[in-house]
Amino acid sequence: MAASTSASASPSCIFCQIARSSTTTTLLHADEKVVAFQDINPSAFRHYLVIPVEHIATVKDLQRRTEDYSLVSHMLNVGQTLLSQDAPTSIRYRFGFHQPPFNSVNHLHLHCFALPYTPRWRKVKYLSLGPLGGFIEADKLLERLKP
Repeated sequence: MAASTSASASPSCIFCQIARSSTTTTLLHADEKVVAFQDINPSAFRHYLVIPVEHIATVKDLQRRTEDYSLVSHMLNVGQTLLSQDAPTSIRYRFGFHQPPFNSVNHLHLHCFALPYTPRWRKVKYLSLGPLGGFIEADKLLERLKP
């Protein structure tokens, strides 16, 4: 898997706690690789997070390897399935990751949106800033990771 493995997991990492079902967070999906749940502070009509069970800090810790490509692809598939079931009439879906230093939690997490953003100004949190980082669409990250 990625360079930053569960050995770097911290008991204080809230997403590690959620992945281990150590919180009261309602899981929308759980399997051996990922869990999904509603964002605590949603920015859109529907806003879910999909995280790996294994602690991986950020997209910068992912490598051009089959394992990492497979993980991100699985995360995206889970997010797409959840939104298509829960918000089938949404005008648009969006899937992506914040890149350091713009990530709020150092545990890899895929943002899954059924748009529109609510309130509208929230969309500025999810802009790509080119070489400076910002938000990267899941498809673009998969292109980078393809072995």
